[in-house]
Amino acid sequence: MKIHNRRDFNAGLMFIVIGLFFLVYAQDYSMGTANRMGPAFFPTMLSGIMLLLGLIVLVMAFLPVEEQEPPPPTDWRGFGLVLAGVFSFAVLLPVAGFLITVLALVGIAAAASHESKKRETVFLATGLVILGVVVFGYGLELQFPILPPFFTR
Repeated sequence: MKIHNRRDFNAGLMFIVIGLFFLVYAQDYSMGTANRMGPAFFPTMLSGIMLLLGLIVLVMAFLPVEEQEPPPPTDWRGFGLVLAGVFSFAVLLPVAGFLITVLALVGIAAAASHESKKRETVFLATGLVILGVVVFGYGLELQFPILPPFFTR
């Protein structure tokens, strides 16, 4: 058999190896049942899904495809800005509160895309702050500062 798409082949192998690793790793714990899940239940199910996805992608690598245009170059600037947004969320949340942290996260992540518009970014940030405070602050009663600590003293 001839491999028609080397990237699909490598991705399929990677998914299979990761799925097998976590499947074997999860077997040290009790599985439980669907009603009373044990600590191995969730990783085992995710590993099974990962294995299935890996097999599908691996089989797709052997199927002939029409001519494809080469993928565009990787946008390292956007990749770095998204990672910086996630890192800033982790660092800023205890120090600056949820409001400022989400605004910073959305602003940094929006800068990663050349297609983002300021007005849409403001609406998105406002909606995420409101939704996050309602769901996590009041609905789930998670303990995190909404406003910066120096505002609440």
